[in-house]
Amino acid sequence: MFLLSSVSSFSRLSSSHRPAMLAKASSLMASFSCSSPRRMRGQPSIWTNMRKQWFGKKKLYGFGTLIVKPVKVLHGANHLLDLPPSFCNITSMASSLQIELVQCLQDNYAYLLHDIDTGTVGVVDPSEAVPVINALERKNQSLTYILNTHHHYDHTGGNMELKARYGAKVIGSAKDKDRIPGIDIALHDGETWMFAGYQVHVLETPGHTKGHVSFYFPGCKAIFTGDTLFSLSCGKLFEGDPDQMFSSLRKIVSLPDDTDVYCGHEYTMSNAKFALSIEPNNEALQEYAADVARLRSKKLPTIPTTIKKEKQCNPFLRTFSPEIRQKLNIPLAASDAQALGIIRRAKDNF
Repeated sequence: MFLLSSVSSFSRLSSSHRPAMLAKASSLMASFSCSSPRRMRGQPSIWTNMRKQWFGKKKLYGFGTLIVKPVKVLHGANHLLDLPPSFCNITSMASSLQIELVQCLQDNYAYLLHDIDTGTVGVVDPSEAVPVINALERKNQSLTYILNTHHHYDHTGGNMELKARYGAKVIGSAKDKDRIPGIDIALHDGETWMFAGYQVHVLETPGHTKGHVSFYFPGCKAIFTGDTLFSLSCGKLFEGDPDQMFSSLRKIVSLPDDTDVYCGHEYTMSNAKFALSIEPNNEALQEYAADVARLRSKKLPTIPTTIKKEKQCNPFLRTFSPEIRQKLNIPLAASDAQALGIIRRAKDNF
């Protein structure tokens, strides 16, 4: 209720009053959660109880959507209310699992996963150790797991230092077990691994590398795609071919449209320029590119994106587009995988 009634007036508050309001808003958001698989059996929905106790009137039920997915509040509130970038660190709080962006190197993202109920903490693709250690120390946390999508150094460079410091277990692809530093648990395509109480589905997504995997958390509607799927692009074909990449992207975008996509790099601004150059009349892309430009002008992340957004705007998922095919002179008889290869070469030379 506090957030709903106060968002419109927040920007008029003096700087001395904003911290108190942010604290109240953060506290309110933290008190909400969506059901995870471990809570659903035999327990009433939390929203059923809250509707009875707090809302009372049907016209207020929609407020639940604002709180259940704080990513939309935090990501959007920064942009709308001109908040400092640090307020956007925690991008998602689905169930009791928090997902926090940690910027590494020049444009890499590592992701801290913190299960509030058990205290379990993981990190996805730590390219370097120091930013991850700093983020953990700020919250007095340890590290339980390190998840690697692929073997490249800008995704595994922090493995050994973090493992030595915290005793964390390294998780990665069985196909890449000889190339991932410190690997302890090697997983195959289709296997399910448990992070605290959450199922993690392992999806082989080769193309960028032969052993690339993506980690899908269905209970949190989140997938970590490393360098396979970026916002408005896909990874370079270092070890794979267009057929492999096309198959991998199809596997990812078969997930529900509202799945949040956490990729390995902040490339969206440059990707948008290329996408607009080959599909300039895509209105959804035009709108998204404008949003991306506004976020980056404030030094805010564009990640996570969503499956729905990428299907609407990402040229590598729009190989069927007549405009793209005409712009790049892709033959009508070319398959979608062949078209992807042509788009990839154009992007590499853009």
